[in-house]
Amino acid sequence: MTATTTAPIAAPSVRAEKRPPSDRLRAWATRAPLLPALIFMIAVTQLPFVATLVISFFDWNSLYPDARSFTGLSNYSEVLTDADLRRSVWTTVLLTAAVVLASLVLGLALALLLDRKFKGRGVVRTLLIAPFLVVPVAAALLWKHVLYNPEYGLFNGLLHYVGGPQPDWISNTPLLAVEAALVWQWTPFMMLILLAGLQSRDQQQIEAARVDGASDWQIFRHLTLPHLRRYLELGALLGSIYIVQNFDAVFTITSGGLGTANLPYTVYQSFYQAHENGLASAAGVLVVIGSIIIATFALRVVSSLFREEVSRA
Repeated sequence: MTATTTAPIAAPSVRAEKRPPSDRLRAWATRAPLLPALIFMIAVTQLPFVATLVISFFDWNSLYPDARSFTGLSNYSEVLTDADLRRSVWTTVLLTAAVVLASLVLGLALALLLDRKFKGRGVVRTLLIAPFLVVPVAAALLWKHVLYNPEYGLFNGLLHYVGGPQPDWISNTPLLAVEAALVWQWTPFMMLILLAGLQSRDQQQIEAARVDGASDWQIFRHLTLPHLRRYLELGALLGSIYIVQNFDAVFTITSGGLGTANLPYTVYQSFYQAHENGLASAAGVLVVIGSIIIATFALRVVSSLFREEVSRA
């Protein structure tokens, strides 16, 4: 009997596939045009922030440059415990909340108006957007001199025409004066966001509700408002990011006086007037951290809006 032996079958060697050099060169060629912009962004935004973060740990007064010393978190502790700084934080919260809420309400009303078809709607839309395109300092100067001035301002001129009083708007209501200027400038921004939301509604659903006898108020309450929830959140978050960092209106209209100094203006005072580099840097870092927290929620809302649009499509 002849024994037959079978040679073992060699397993095929698994070799990791390597990308050919041409693919790697093509990938770098597509990314290369973005490198200058990335380097510029890092140099302009990230490096100054790192320098600010480092300075915030030092007791550093620019009038006495040789007397600087490392103090750890003492600057942050002073920012959070100093009465004036706490007051500026509270003013920032009040200013941001009032401006964002008023801008959202007025923006929603204007968006509902522009969502209707009427003659000259394009012209009206352009005129309503115009305040948002004005340079912030120019807008603040406009409100301070053209509208608020007690001698030749438009508001007192109208009151004089009807025999009313002649108040000094900035002295009597300083924070309200700043808020009104900011609401005028940021209402068009909220209007555009909410108008985009209104124009993305399901018109068939609205027509079905009208056929079933629903009134305009019922359609707004049960269909339009729930649909606009994400857009309202987005407008509130984006508006908060910008208003928290607002400096132009406070500096131009009231120069931070009469209880209107918000946190950015307090940072300016600490840095340019008191020359406290470490304290101003600590306050600035806290402003950035707060803005990043708000921006994180804003990005989540934006991503959820994109997911809803993709699922609807």
